[in-house]
Amino acid sequence: MGAVRIIDDDRHFNDELANAGPKLVVVDFTASWCGPCQRIAPVFEQLSLKYPRAVFLKVDVDKCGDTASVQNVRAMPTFIFYRRRTRLGLCQGADPAGLESKIQQFYDTGDSQGETDDSTTDPVSGHMDLSSFIMKQQCECLNESDHHTFPQCLNADGGYLQSDEDEQLIMSLTFSQPVKVHSLKIKAPAETGPKNLKLFINQPRTIDFEMANSNTSVQNLTVSAKDLEEENPIPLRYVKFQNVQNLQIFVLDNQSGAETTRIDHLVVIGSPISTTNMGEFKRVSGKKGESH
Repeated sequence: MGAVRIIDDDRHFNDELANAGPKLVVVDFTASWCGPCQRIAPVFEQLSLKYPRAVFLKVDVDKCGDTASVQNVRAMPTFIFYRRRTRLGLCQGADPAGLESKIQQFYDTGDSQGETDDSTTDPVSGHMDLSSFIMKQQCECLNESDHHTFPQCLNADGGYLQSDEDEQLIMSLTFSQPVKVHSLKIKAPAETGPKNLKLFINQPRTIDFEMANSNTSVQNLTVSAKDLEEENPIPLRYVKFQNVQNLQIFVLDNQSGAETTRIDHLVVIGSPISTTNMGEFKRVSGKKGESH
C-alpha cells in the first residue's frame, strides 16, 4: 500500500492522529463493497507518495464503525483532513482533482519544515498558524492597491499588500470556524510597515474608516520596526480573543509616515475552539465488559 497506513481498529486511528503532531493527516473513509472507493484507491496511494510530509490513513468503516460514527461519516468515500487532531475540512466522492486540491490547500500550512519536531514547527508553543482556517474568498481589504492586494500577503511567497491612496488599511479576515487568537506575525519593510493598529472582532460586516476611527476596539497595538523585520510574534490580550469568527485590523499609519503602507506577510496565530479529542471517545457498538 506504499505510504498509506491501514487503520486496524478505532484505537489505532486515535494513536495515528496523536502521533502525527503538526503534520497534515489525510484520512480515506472507505468500504470494501464501495465501487467508487476502489476506483480512487490507486489515486490515493499515488498522492501519498507525491505529498510525503503528510500522513495518509485508510479507514474501513465496517471495521472501525465507532470512528466513522464519531467523525459523522455518512457517504463513501469521504476524505477528512486533520492537523494536531483538529478537523480542517473534508471532501466526498471519487474526485481525484478535488481531493488533490484539498490536500494542496492544507499541505504546507503549519508544516513547512517537514520532518522537524513540534518545537520548530509551532509558531508559538501550544498554538498554530491559522491560515488554513481563513476563508480567503470572504476576506476583504479597504484601500488596497489594484496590483498589490490583500490575498498576496496571506502566504509567504505570494507578493505583498500595499495601500492605495494613503497609508491606512482595513483588513477583514473571516474564519471557517470559531478560533482563539493568541498573536500576530507581520513581516514588512522597516520604513513602510504598519505601526499603530486597532483590532476589532465579530463585526457583522467590514467596518469603514469612519467607524474604525470612532469605534472602541478590542485592542490597540503599536508595532516596532524590529518586530516587522524579524517577524516576531506580537502577543494579543488573549482573554479578549477567545471566540473569534472574524478579525478586522485597522492600520492607522506606518513606521515613517510614508505615503503608502506595505505588508509582505500576515500570520494569525492561535487555535481552533473545536478539536477532535478522541480521549472523549464514547463506546457505541457494545457495552463495557462484553466479550468480543
